[in-house]
This record gives sequence, C-alpha cells and structure tokens, in this order.
Amino acid sequence: MEMKLTIKRVPTVLSNYQEEGGGGCGRNCLGDCCLPASKLPLYAFKADPKKPAQDDELPTEFFLNSLLLAQISELYQMFPLRNKNETSSLVTLKHKWEDRVARGLFRYDVTACETKVIPGELGFVAQLNEGRHLKKRPTEFRVDRVLQPFDSAKFNFTKVGQEEVLFRFEKGGGDSSYFLENAPSTEGDHAPSVVAINVSPIEYGHVLLIPRVLDRLPQQIDPESFLLALHMAAEAASPYFRLGYNSLGAFATINHLHFQAYYLSVPFPVEKAPTKKIPLAKCALNSGVKVSKLTNFPVRGLVFERGNTLKDLADVVTNACIWLQENNVPFNVLISDSGRRIFVFPQCYAEKQALGEVSQDLLDTQVNPAVWEISGHIVLKRRTDFEEASEASAWRLLAEVSLSEERFEEVKACIFEATGLTESDEEEESSESPYASSSSVPRASSHMSEGCLVLQAFVEERGHVAVLGTGEVDAQSLNPRHSRRDAQMACWLQFGCWTCIQILAPSQA
Repeated sequence: MEMKLTIKRVPTVLSNYQEEGGGGCGRNCLGDCCLPASKLPLYAFKADPKKPAQDDELPTEFFLNSLLLAQISELYQMFPLRNKNETSSLVTLKHKWEDRVARGLFRYDVTACETKVIPGELGFVAQLNEGRHLKKRPTEFRVDRVLQPFDSAKFNFTKVGQEEVLFRFEKGGGDSSYFLENAPSTEGDHAPSVVAINVSPIEYGHVLLIPRVLDRLPQQIDPESFLLALHMAAEAASPYFRLGYNSLGAFATINHLHFQAYYLSVPFPVEKAPTKKIPLAKCALNSGVKVSKLTNFPVRGLVFERGNTLKDLADVVTNACIWLQENNVPFNVLISDSGRRIFVFPQCYAEKQALGEVSQDLLDTQVNPAVWEISGHIVLKRRTDFEEASEASAWRLLAEVSLSEERFEEVKACIFEATGLTESDEEEESSESPYASSSSVPRASSHMSEGCLVLQAFVEERGHVAVLGTGEVDAQSLNPRHSRRDAQMACWLQFGCWTCIQILAPSQA
C-alpha cells in the first residue's frame, strides 16, 4: 500500500469565494456559465518587448502604475508629476487596485502591516501579517506529488467572481502594447488569461496571473504559460515588480495554474546574493542563456538570465521546470529584473515536515517557505517572531528548505541534460549580483533628497513633516484627509518608492 506524505497547514485564502465551496453560477464568475458572455478590460502586450517603442504606444509606466498599482485620481492633482505629457491621459482610467480597496474586497489592509529590513549582510525583509491566518483551520495537503490532476470539485479560479479580476492579459501580436477598457472576454476557442487580486496580499499590488483560466490547467509549468509570465514582468518594466511560482509540494495550495506577483521597492536578498557562473560549452550557447548557481545563500538554487529573446530564456527555464515536475521534485521560481533573471529553487521543506524532521520551534512560527520567503521576504504571523527576527533566524529557517549539496548537484546535472545545456571544462567563475552595487539600482531610501515629492508636498505646501527611512521629525497639523497611503502613493508616483515612508500623526509629535 502506498504511503502518502501529508502536512497540515492553514491555507492562504486567495479569493473571497475560496471558502464557499460552491460551484459558481448566478454571481458573474469566471466559469463557462458566465465568462464567455462577459466583457473585461484587456491589456494586449506587444510580441517582442525588445522592439523600440512606437509613437502610439502606451507609456512604459502604464502597466504597473495605472493598471496594477492604480493611483487614485486625486493624487495626480495633489502631487505634480515629472512628465505630465506621458501620464495625464492615465488620470481618467478606472484605477484597478484602489477600486477594489474601496469596494472592500481585501481581507485586510496590507499597508497597515509592519515591515522592516533585518540588519545583516543580505537584508532579509520581515513583515508582521497576523491577518493571514487568524480564525482558519489547518487543512491536510499531500506534499509527495508535484503533478496531480485538476479536480473540478475543489476550489479553482473558475469560481472567482469577476469583481476580483483586474483585466485580461493577452498577446496582442503587433509591435505596440495597447489597452481596452471593455473587450469580449473570449476570442474564438482561446481561453482568456486574467489578472486578479490576491485578497490576502503580502504587499501592495499583490495579484494572480491565471493563464487560460477556462482550460482548467493544473498547477504545473508549460511553455506557453511561463512565457506569458515573463511578458507580464517585461510589461511591468520595474526591477521591484516580481512574479513567483510555487509547485505542489512547495506550498502551492490551489491546484489550478497561477503565478503570483507584487511590488516591493527594495532588492530581495536573493537578488543581492553572490553567484558562481557555470561555464557552458559553445554548443549550449545558441540560446544566449547564462546559468549560475547561488553562493552564500541559505537555499541552493540556479539562476538563468539573458537569452537572445524572451522566448529563448522561457524555453530553457520551462524545460528545467518540466524535468523537476516529472521527477517529483518540488520547486519554486522567482521571475526578477523585468523577466531577464529567473531563480529556480528545488526544495524539500514540506517533505521534511511530513517526515517529522523539522524542529518544533520552526513549525511553531507557521511560516510556509514558498517563493517569497525563499527570496528573502518573510511573512511572520506572531509579533514575538517579528520582534526577535534576525538574519541568523531567517538563515536557519531557509536552510531547512534547501536540498543537500550532493542532491542539488544531482538535480542540477539532470536539469542541464533536460535543457540541452552542457558544462564546459573551464573553471566556474564567481560574480557579484547586479544588486551588489548600488550605483545602478536605487535603494528604497534613494529619494531622501531636497527633491523628494513627499517632503515638498507635506512640508512646503501643507506644513506636514514626514519620516523618511531612518530620520524622524515631529509632525505638525497632519491633515486627516491625506493618509499614509496618500503619502506612499505620492512617493511611488514620483520615485517608484513605497515601503520606507511613514507619516507621523499629531499625537506622535
């Protein structure tokens, strides 16, 4: 008799319909009963993101600023923008994310969650998010099967209400991206791919990319869907917007194909970690893809980057993931640097947990080390864990996720064979992360200058005083109409910065 490996964990609620257990009719869902006759906003991306922008093309910041992060119109009036010509047309858009906030679709206000950068070489980011697990019962999950058939009886994204959908995301086929506020949700036999909110967000702009939702694909990587995810990263055009993927057995809890994505205005620790370039034989260089492995990081992983085209990079990584799936190796994927840099982490934490090999104090934290945690953004559910968080404690947790050195090298060799890559006899080269130097990539505190929009608006115009990064100043006459969210949004509009801003209320002065 086959022995199943299972763990009990509190499932993350990604949709407000997840706990209903119903079948979706009569409420404008994403199923066959409702979606084909519906209309949704459509973002159609250009076929080749490397092609120069056309005269009639959407501004670069359109996808991220206006569709996902959704600045409210009042902010455009409150805070002037650098380039009004490029952004004035965006004011009239129905701003997607803030609209869902106003409609009360999220389970909590993620902007109220405390976040800090843990002192240390890598700068792990810790968030206290008590709202993600309260009053929910643990559920049993099988963790020894990466490939499992789609089960329509269980919750899947066809049961999601259309009010949680922001827009369709499809290939446009031309040389320019375009946006339609109202378009048919299906075209011929092609099932639509949609971007929906995650109602239990980790950060601002936390969304789900659900490829070909009506095809009811199980949670496994395929070439078309992975390329779609890379295009989404390319359209966002920000190093601070990443996509992540969790396989079954690596803390995906819904067996319906989806990627997650959100914006965080600091480099992830894994992006700063040093790597060792793996020299490739010339015959393996046709795709232009470079491969490295992480060094001095608690989780062993491979880094794929460059590629002659986005598809070249997608094909190599897809083949790596397919090998992992078919050989029952749980894994997580981080899509970084606007789709140009991809981290693949084979992992074994859930297996260790099922076998009773994880210490109780780590289990008590209730941290499920999926792609965001492995990348260094750790969501903590207890205040004591948040207050006592250190680089050593983060390292200890993530080290339990990693394959052993011997097992990792075995998996790496198989991945190379599956992807058609061949190591050369040259010595491996160590290299710095592109984030190791701050000269080219701004840190979250880089806007702390005389030109800071928040300082201008809150000090010069309204007499408000902001706390930026490490400095504290007494607050004066803070207008209650202008909330912390307003200040954060204003700084994001001008500088792409979000997480380091606080506005002190008068009572704190």
